[in-house]
Amino acid sequence: MRHKSTLVVCIVVLSTTVCGDEGSKQVLIPQIDGEWWQVAGSPMDHKYATERQQPVDFAVWQAADGTWQLWSCIRNTTAGGKNGKTRFFYRWEGKRLTDTNWKPMGIAMEADASFGETPGGLQAPHVIKVGKTYLMFYGDWVNICQATSKDGKKFRRQTRDNGKTGMFNEGDGEHARDPMILQVGDRYHCYYTAHSMRSPASNHRGLNYCRVSADLRNWSSSKVVAEGSAYRTGPYCAECPHVVYHPESKHYYLFNTQRYGRRQHTTVFRSADPLNFGINDNRLEVATLLVAAPEIILHDGRYYIASLMPSLKGIQIAKLKWVKK
Repeated sequence: MRHKSTLVVCIVVLSTTVCGDEGSKQVLIPQIDGEWWQVAGSPMDHKYATERQQPVDFAVWQAADGTWQLWSCIRNTTAGGKNGKTRFFYRWEGKRLTDTNWKPMGIAMEADASFGETPGGLQAPHVIKVGKTYLMFYGDWVNICQATSKDGKKFRRQTRDNGKTGMFNEGDGEHARDPMILQVGDRYHCYYTAHSMRSPASNHRGLNYCRVSADLRNWSSSKVVAEGSAYRTGPYCAECPHVVYHPESKHYYLFNTQRYGRRQHTTVFRSADPLNFGINDNRLEVATLLVAAPEIILHDGRYYIASLMPSLKGIQIAKLKWVKK
């Protein structure tokens, strides 16, 4: 089986819990290896700039020319107009993953209402490469959408038969967002977050969903793969789900975020099943981390982790190692 993942995370291990049938075994958990370096700040060189703006959910990948690309959703700007959601994608470029202070490249993409996107509603880009094509997945405040690129820098929206970019959603008001893609065998798993209003028990709580596809265009119905948190309730208790397969562990690791900012917090779950990380229980939890919106990068045989800075005024990267506990 073939497993691919790209993830960035800001991690400090707070605690480790091993439960269930894993309790008698040593398990691998992620741990920061060394100091962080800042790669992006809060850019003021665009027409929507405000002192309140924050670079939040982001993606990091290597373009066809070898340069490193970082796109982040910038929020609390003047984008979107009076009825908009204040967000767009901004781009940075670095020569090497380990360089500090990547070059600001300006606004990369804005929501386009002609494609059915909510003004100011772009959220959480995620990029994978399939063959020679780069595919970006992102949220438009309601739907999960897709764009493609040949060089990994300039992306073109992919529309559906109705001329809109939305591939799927979880219904009005449920705010599907934060997509990421993991290849499992010959299928692609799209993990994402949405609010749930489907039952009184869910109480408008954030859930992690997954849909499966063979061609990255036609998707299965959704399945809840993680629900509930011992650390937070409400619609934002399971943000930015990111799943990594670790070949030595032979398990999948789900990172989801409960809090941003100075008290940022992410929970890590470990499972042999990529479609089940625990429904209303934390038995598969293996670590809690002082990070937000994590994404893991595997480059030249070494793991790295990227994360929001606690100030929410930039993005940083560190080396990552897996340790036995």
